Amino acid sequence: MRPWNFSAGPSAMPLQVLEHAAAEMTDWQGSGMSVMEMSHRGKEFMKIRDEAEADLRTLLAIPDDYAVLFMQGGATGENAILPMNLIGRKGSGKADYVVSGSWSDKSAKEARRYGDAAVAATSAGETVIDGVVQPPLTWFPAPEQWQLRSDAAYVHLCSNETIGGVEFVQWPDLAALGAPGVPLVVDASSHILSRPIDFSKAAVVYAGAQKNAGPAGVTLVIIRRDLVGHALPICPSAFDFTNVLANDSMYNTPPTYAIYIAGLVFKWLLGKGGVAAIEQENIRKASALYDYIDASGFYQNRVHPSVRSRMNVPFFLANESLNATFLAQADAAGLLQLKGHKSVGGMRASIYNAMPFDGVQALITFMKEFERRHG
Repeated sequence: MRPWNFSAGPSAMPLQVLEHAAAEMTDWQGSGMSVMEMSHRGKEFMKIRDEAEADLRTLLAIPDDYAVLFMQGGATGENAILPMNLIGRKGSGKADYVVSGSWSDKSAKEARRYGDAAVAATSAGETVIDGVVQPPLTWFPAPEQWQLRSDAAYVHLCSNETIGGVEFVQWPDLAALGAPGVPLVVDASSHILSRPIDFSKAAVVYAGAQKNAGPAGVTLVIIRRDLVGHALPICPSAFDFTNVLANDSMYNTPPTYAIYIAGLVFKWLLGKGGVAAIEQENIRKASALYDYIDASGFYQNRVHPSVRSRMNVPFFLANESLNATFLAQADAAGLLQLKGHKSVGGMRASIYNAMPFDGVQALITFMKEFERRHG
């Protein structure tokens, strides 16, 4: 039996996908070639790419007026690519960013290289919710508190902060917040395909694949077509959405093998009943883990319950001198990569789509036994 891999990314892959890819490694469907050896413009890879896009559209119910781009550079690359493509759209050179954690903070800082990127709201300080003090970055700023500019080219948020374990999914109507016509851009890297997406609210959704959609190397960009064609003159031609769209994501050589694996993940998800079915499994997994942590005085999750992530569950031991012991014993028990991010410490269990309920149950069983021995 394989160990349970709780890595935040690159993360565990569905075993069925890995086995399928292994069987086709040297000969894809009788072509005599590995996917890694194919011309990206040949009929074999074109079939792979087209099926991947079609399956992704089915899984997320992507409207026809949205384009799907397979790009490179990860979400960190998109922190630059997006403003280079969008910040000049209205001529104001402005963009508003909601900062709710490390990743959205990085996004805002990168965007300032290309224009006036303002922080519309932030959870970087403490706040009081229902009479309880919430530490920094364990809550999400309420949309009615956002300071938006009506002439901004876009508003950006990260809908799941991998490090802090904060997830925000009730995306607002920006017109109701005083910003009519301003598109919402969402970094959904760490929870894409784990739950439905409301494209009536989001004009752009992007995601690095290495959490829920495939291996590192390919980045998904889902963008309303009318937002393509506004790149700044300094934007590299390979990152200009106009060129990428006009060439079916093959303006330059794309990450072909990563797209192939992502396509297999999409088919795996379809076989499990799609996003609606996997969402119910994710609710079951996250609820079991949070319920145990909340009932224990030995462990603690500090994120406000209204915005707890289903994908990334950070937790802390009451006695943090036991951290190294916990990690060593967890590793010996086949529970891998549970160390929290260096910026926050503690532990973190990333329970993406590929993590079955049995893996979460194994973690809970270990945590109970560790508490019994050391509590």
